[in-house]
Amino acid sequence: MLKREKTLFLCSKRTPVGMYEYVFQWTDCLSEKNCIACFNSTDMESEVLKALLVAKIPTILFVMNRFTDVNNIQIERALQENRMLIVVLKRNEPKGRGATPRLRNEYVLSLCQHVTCGYVNKNGIVFSLLAGRRDVKYLIDEEVYLTAAEPEVCHERWTVAQDKVLLRMYYADMGIHAIHKKLQRSYAAVYARIRSITQPEEFLKGREFEDYVLSLFNLQEDGPLVLQEWQGDKSLGMILPENNSNPDFVFRYEEKEFAVECKWREALDMDLTKDLFPAKRIENYKKFAANRKMLVTVILGVGGESCNPELLYVIPLECLAAIISQSQSIVDFLCTSRTFNVSQFVRIKAKTYTMEDIRRQYPNAYKPWCKDDDQKLLAMYREGKSVTELSLIFKRKSSSITSRIKRLIS
Repeated sequence: MLKREKTLFLCSKRTPVGMYEYVFQWTDCLSEKNCIACFNSTDMESEVLKALLVAKIPTILFVMNRFTDVNNIQIERALQENRMLIVVLKRNEPKGRGATPRLRNEYVLSLCQHVTCGYVNKNGIVFSLLAGRRDVKYLIDEEVYLTAAEPEVCHERWTVAQDKVLLRMYYADMGIHAIHKKLQRSYAAVYARIRSITQPEEFLKGREFEDYVLSLFNLQEDGPLVLQEWQGDKSLGMILPENNSNPDFVFRYEEKEFAVECKWREALDMDLTKDLFPAKRIENYKKFAANRKMLVTVILGVGGESCNPELLYVIPLECLAAIISQSQSIVDFLCTSRTFNVSQFVRIKAKTYTMEDIRRQYPNAYKPWCKDDDQKLLAMYREGKSVTELSLIFKRKSSSITSRIKRLIS
């Protein structure tokens, strides 16, 4: 497929739904004799990819670092029929930084003989990338964009039968164009109906990560750990219940309660306050912790799939400020185990103590153990000294002494 004559489809982000018609007029004119290369990083590109696969047009998909849409029915079928190639390009720099996106686009352009563009924002990357090229076909020009009004969503009632057809086609990854042709509804109407009766992908990934996090806790029917509350992201239009800002889970372990907030992202932005931890969200967590008198911990999954993240971080709420200010590295909170010990979350008794409070009683609390101390601890333990005695000698909490002994003799 790489040796074939290829056309690269490009499109700017946030293409108005009213522009979809002009793009799909082009896809409908393609045949199996064509070979189309594309990305899958915007809504329009995703819909064009689905339309190409449904029409059985030979397609080359370019993705960065890893291919993630592993459960797409149309992609699976196209791969089995040898009419699709997925090319994974390596990213040399963190997402959103450096020259990698530009180099990626230029490299893919060098592999293709023709370029076809959907909607192009003149202030965007695509426009500057194609400036001066003669092998470019624009499906939507500036005048069309300025004069074409996005069609209003038809409020004609959707029947149960139509909803069933829409859902079957949607979950078969057939895309908005195939649904539009089948049901004879405008793209805007189909798009709005999909949004109203299905969960957004971001919500589904968030829920999938919550399920994954729960699987790492030892929740038994009669066990000491109990899941007391599970907040769902509920809304009706723009109306959001107040408890949507609360942490996702509240657990009870014996007499103690703690809360857990779950977050998953494909990659971490350099500025964690932009999306993950804006000031208002952290303030909500702090109010919750103060009102409910319980600890709050953030579990952050990064990379891989939302159901199986590549990296997992367990971050106490009180440490978020240090991470955001970069006075402490997030790597310090990397979790190497894929099972959770409740002690990671019930670190302190009901009252919250500062590190200074704890070290007034145990001066060596939370300090790293050195090799000499390990040898002394093991020798004294084998001599028969109690945990209480060892706690006084080493000036550490009894729980720290117990866990260290277990680690040394295991």
